[in-house]
Amino acid sequence: MIGRLTGKLVLKAPPQLVLDVSGVGYEIEAPMSTFYRLPAVGETVALHTHLTIREDAHLLFGFATTQEKSLFRELIKLSGVGPKLALAVLSGVSVEEFWNLVRSGDAVRLTKLPGIGKKTAERMLLELREKAGGSDNAVNLGGSSPQPATPLAEARSALESLGYKPADAVKMTDAFTTEGLGTDQIIREALKRAVR
Repeated sequence: MIGRLTGKLVLKAPPQLVLDVSGVGYEIEAPMSTFYRLPAVGETVALHTHLTIREDAHLLFGFATTQEKSLFRELIKLSGVGPKLALAVLSGVSVEEFWNLVRSGDAVRLTKLPGIGKKTAERMLLELREKAGGSDNAVNLGGSSPQPATPLAEARSALESLGYKPADAVKMTDAFTTEGLGTDQIIREALKRAVR
């Protein structure tokens, strides 16, 4: 699918923007946190993207950072949370602040975000608490600056997408924190150790 796009910014009309990539204009919806980081119209920008295919539409969502994209994907997995609501969450709080609210169990603050009622907030806390747990993973998901992901963080994220729990992904990759290996090598070695 379309995971990343780089092109000329043609239109900024929150929550929508248009990116010209080699003559093709992609309509992309993005949270306000991404809009704050966009350059001026006419400048080149790279966005991490998520494509949602429905019967009536193909929707493309764009994010300034991989952390925003990861949180968006976690949110849309939840029952009753669609892409529009996930964008509203990302527009209302930073990724780091969201995970802090989940860790602290602050349902009241979550209900102050647009579109989130008491039941949705409680569901978020219940279903995401483990992912936000006290592991290093929760810290990596946050971050207000778009810092490039390290091979270790990318490997942990890949292991999670394979179905491993965040805490397990951290344990599986603990031995590689100082070895300077690439993402692929870390994943391969971690999987080998998990099978042993």
